[in-house]
Amino acid sequence: QVQLVESGGGLVQTGGSLRLSCAASGRAFSNYAMAWFRQAPGKEREFVGTISWNGDTRYADSVKGRFTMSRDNAKNTLHLQMNSLKPEDTAVYYCARGLLGWATSAEREYAYWGQGTQVTVSP
Repeated sequence: QVQLVESGGGLVQTGGSLRLSCAASGRAFSNYAMAWFRQAPGKEREFVGTISWNGDTRYADSVKGRFTMSRDNAKNTLHLQMNSLKPEDTAVYYCARGLLGWATSAEREYAYWGQGTQVTVSP
């Protein structure tokens, strides 16, 4: 059974930083791609970034240069460092585990999802 638990969300001012974490249970965490998605009120869930089993990363254009993903395979943990936050980054952020090890932005390629953590950026 795979469980993903996000933490680290909160309220921050424009230009501030937050670091999200995702703790994963289950075996072979290191074999799978991991990703972050987000969903703002009234909008569809969207891709934020992904990291492959071997550490290759890919980001949405809207966060490129501001957000950085990393993974600690020894601790079964995924991180998202968010800098220079903007009000439009306000959303519930979800971590997800892929079906395979390759990084992909396709939501259908992710089999397990966390419950989400709220990030609110004030103007």
